[in-house]
Amino acid sequence: MCGICAVFALDNPVASRTKVLALSRKLRHRGPDWSGCYVGKEAILAHERLAIVGVDTGAQPLVSEDGKQILAINGEIYNHIALRKSLGPDVKFKTHSDCEPILSLYKKHDKSLCDMLDGMFSFVLLDESTTPSRIIAARDPIGVTTLYQGWNSNKPSVTYFASELKALVDDCDDIISFPPGHVFDSKTGTTERYYNPSWWSSDVGPIPSSPPDLTVLREALEAAVRKRLMSEVPYGVLLSGGLDSSLIASIAARETEKVAQAQYNVRKRRLAEAQSGPSTPKDEIDEESTLVAWPQLHSFSIGLENSPDLLAARKTAHYLGTVHHEYVFTVQEGLDAIPDVIYHLETYDVTTVRASTPMYLLSRKIKAIGVKMVLSGEGSDEVFGGYLYFHAAPDKEAFHQECVKRVKNLHTSDCLRANKSTMAWGLEARVPFLDKAFLEVAMNIDPQAKMFSKGNSQQFDEDGQPKMEKYIIRKAFDLLQPYLPRSILWRQKEQFSDGVGYSWIDGMKAHAESVVSDTDFAKRAERWPTDTPDTKEAYYIRDIFNGLFPTEAAAKTAVRWVPRGDWGCASDPSGRSVSIHNAAYEAA
Repeated sequence: MCGICAVFALDNPVASRTKVLALSRKLRHRGPDWSGCYVGKEAILAHERLAIVGVDTGAQPLVSEDGKQILAINGEIYNHIALRKSLGPDVKFKTHSDCEPILSLYKKHDKSLCDMLDGMFSFVLLDESTTPSRIIAARDPIGVTTLYQGWNSNKPSVTYFASELKALVDDCDDIISFPPGHVFDSKTGTTERYYNPSWWSSDVGPIPSSPPDLTVLREALEAAVRKRLMSEVPYGVLLSGGLDSSLIASIAARETEKVAQAQYNVRKRRLAEAQSGPSTPKDEIDEESTLVAWPQLHSFSIGLENSPDLLAARKTAHYLGTVHHEYVFTVQEGLDAIPDVIYHLETYDVTTVRASTPMYLLSRKIKAIGVKMVLSGEGSDEVFGGYLYFHAAPDKEAFHQECVKRVKNLHTSDCLRANKSTMAWGLEARVPFLDKAFLEVAMNIDPQAKMFSKGNSQQFDEDGQPKMEKYIIRKAFDLLQPYLPRSILWRQKEQFSDGVGYSWIDGMKAHAESVVSDTDFAKRAERWPTDTPDTKEAYYIRDIFNGLFPTEAAAKTAVRWVPRGDWGCASDPSGRSVSIHNAAYEAA
């Protein structure tokens, strides 16, 4: 992924170049590999590149063969090879970039190209073949990538786009988080939804009734992981030791071994051909340098000393045979990082900040050893109703409706965390659970199959396995040769911020208690009448956010997740605050 910044409908783009480059510079952590800029008749497109595919030839902004369409994009297009073929032999490409086909797709399909893309992306495409120039901007279906749109009331005709809020906050007094699955068209001045899957409206309408096909479910997730291994640079997996990241790691390890086997066979054949050829005597062959070792998948985990996640991740990594990297942080190191975390997250949501801090620290370690892309397990809890509070759903209709709402709002929480925590260090995170094809399978399953019970009311299947949260995805991978150790495959859900060590959450709360006075907390509604913090921890985080992004326009883009009160959920998002958490362990 990368960072993009674009300004459209400028009177004098040449004169604004220095200003836009300064805005784009605020995004350089997202794209440390190279910077690019295009100055057009009415617009400027700037780009900060993180090179993953088409490393040598994919510099941006990308320009069409005739020079009339210009593209700045943040993301990965996994079906780019199929798209290239679909365009026919007459279409010529200048780079190996997975994003370049978008230019030709635009000429052939206009903005309907968006629904043809399989990937994660936010882009701005400038068309200078028309007068006035036209711009379209789009964001991927679920909002895995980030994109903001802004305006300045003194220049209402000018439109800004940027990958992060910080590039717009000083110039725009009206900013929105660009909606996922939508496309903006300057020709009509409208923003329309292009992503309309079969399950999208079922939070208000009929719910699915199809029973789960565990084979189809498993194969869909395997395919989602496989396509996300598209990379020309070193990659790995984030491994918390929980179900979601462990499943992704197990599939990635198998797929990596397949690729390694194929590469090994090719090298072995070439060596044999070289040894038997008349021009290359056998004694001139350096067999050690020709037959390289099979690459192994690298896995990464973080936690406090002896935390639940570290111990579980260690066990999973040993089972999968990954090259495992384990990092221990202290509560103080986490507290010290919180202002930087909030600066990169651009939100004051407590849940997101709690979970992002260890992810932010881990991402720095990962980038330091040369890895530029990781797979992550976000999205599973929303798709399968895996959060512990889902046990309180009154019926399957309510269960499914909550799943759909949580998936629709992932861009405000887990997707935002996964994208910005990693991209703060120029590390790209890919999320297989949010693959379009996988969602079409998983979101159309009868929600009755996803419902679960806990504690003393726990139910079991015919094999003696508990009907716990995310039962069907666990069962799909519980084969004769299971993908994971049983203790991991059937491990109870932990919030990521809990799993890194319960002392982390307790430490954040204690620190907030020490720095936020009772007097200030009592006046919190006067300071923030909208979305008023309800704990000192929330006040502490909001105060830091306010210091970094003091405008009302910035605050309006932050969304605070509050658990469902009508299901008896506590305001504290920690998994331990759910009443069944301890009961489940006691009954285990």
